[in-house]
Amino acid sequence: QVQLVESGGGLVQAGGSLRLSCAASGRTFSRYAMGWFRQAPGKEREFVAAISWTGSSTYYADSVKGRFTISRDNAKNTLYLQMNSLKPEDTAVYYCAIWNRAYYGTNPRDPAIDYWGQGTQVTVSS
Repeated sequence: QVQLVESGGGLVQAGGSLRLSCAASGRTFSRYAMGWFRQAPGKEREFVAAISWTGSSTYYADSVKGRFTISRDNAKNTLYLQMNSLKPEDTAVYYCAIWNRAYYGTNPRDPAIDYWGQGTQVTVSS
């Protein structure tokens, strides 16, 4: 059974930083693409960032490009999201996800997304 456990969320002022982590277990983590999505109250879940299984390829939503950095440590089975220059509109529950293939997508309804974490709340105050 695959488990994805996020941590690192919290309350931060605008302009601040947070680092999210997602610890994976139950699968050979290094063979699969992983990513981050977020969902704000009353809104649909949306793509934030994704990374290929080797870590050599990354992709970001326009809204976070230049502020967020996704990375992974396959030896530790852990995915990260470094978030800098946070804005109030970044407030959401952030979820990590794992695809059942080596390459990623951006659709949160992608049937190739096998598992989701439980989510971690990020709140950015103005």
